[in-house]
Amino acid sequence: MAMLTLERLRAHAISQSLFPQTTLKAAIRRLGFVQADPIRSPARAQDLILRHRVKAYRAGDLERRYASLDIEEDVLYAYGFLSRTIWQLLHPRNLRGMSKLEKKVLDVVCRFGAMHPRELEAHFGKARVINAWGGYSKATTHALDHLHYRGLLRIARRENGIRVYEAAPSPREPMSPTERLRKLVMAIANILAPVPERSLHANIARYRGLGNPRAILNDLLDSGELEKQMIDGITYLWPHSGIAHEEAPRSVRFLAPFDPLVWDRQRFEHLWRWPYRFEAYTPAAKRLRGYYAMPILWCDSVIGWANARVEGKRLNVEVGFVEKRPRDSDFQSELDAEIGRLETFLRLK
Repeated sequence: MAMLTLERLRAHAISQSLFPQTTLKAAIRRLGFVQADPIRSPARAQDLILRHRVKAYRAGDLERRYASLDIEEDVLYAYGFLSRTIWQLLHPRNLRGMSKLEKKVLDVVCRFGAMHPRELEAHFGKARVINAWGGYSKATTHALDHLHYRGLLRIARRENGIRVYEAAPSPREPMSPTERLRKLVMAIANILAPVPERSLHANIARYRGLGNPRAILNDLLDSGELEKQMIDGITYLWPHSGIAHEEAPRSVRFLAPFDPLVWDRQRFEHLWRWPYRFEAYTPAAKRLRGYYAMPILWCDSVIGWANARVEGKRLNVEVGFVEKRPRDSDFQSELDAEIGRLETFLRLK
């Protein structure tokens, strides 16, 4: 295998993730996973991710069409939307230690069908518990979340962003823990490819209950299913399919903070030579780039960031640059075109 240069690595990262636009179902199947986030600035992360990869995509299409897409919501290396094939690798998760309330909630949902958390109040009242962020959640909602994570419930749909739960189907074909782990490692490697080895180790460590992730990773490298190469002291991994070398189009794209191309901050800083940080939870006075700054991809370079806000029925976009604003003759027209695409996506046009 020829030595991989930083330029080829960057080109592969872009072409691997930003493939030609297709249908919503095909895009999710190819991505494998779309991270979810509730912040709308100017739209939810999952919608901002999909708009680059789906023809004529509009904000909210994923939620509207969820039931017809053969997908699930769950935790892979973060919370988001998964293809059904990958979702089936996650379960069964640990079923031990279910609380009495969880057992009762599961029984009610199995008996009555798809249920909004509010409907459970009629059965269990409004007791509250401290949630993972230190705030308060209804005990029944807490139980629903746990049952969902265990794979006993699934998300049937959302109503105004609120998850509606129903009983999850049983796994179709039992698979050994080792085979599940092997397929999960390959799935995550493919989603984030080319991925720093250290990052992949961190993201597969949560699956130690299925076996030894490090041993599985070494076996995949030995078999040639994964390849690796070191560049500037960082070891990268990718599936055997090969390294693409497609020239990036001369276009501007605003990328979501959780876009697969942006997600791994170590890789981002290596490929584009500046540190990007998500600052929504940073105190305003300490933000460097903005509440929901979206990296700007111009050709094969991430040159800065954009903050987009809907004010009334108009989109206000402010841009900043890591170095100087590009002097290319077509940059401004391409920037205007991306702003126009964002307006169309938000249904402002």
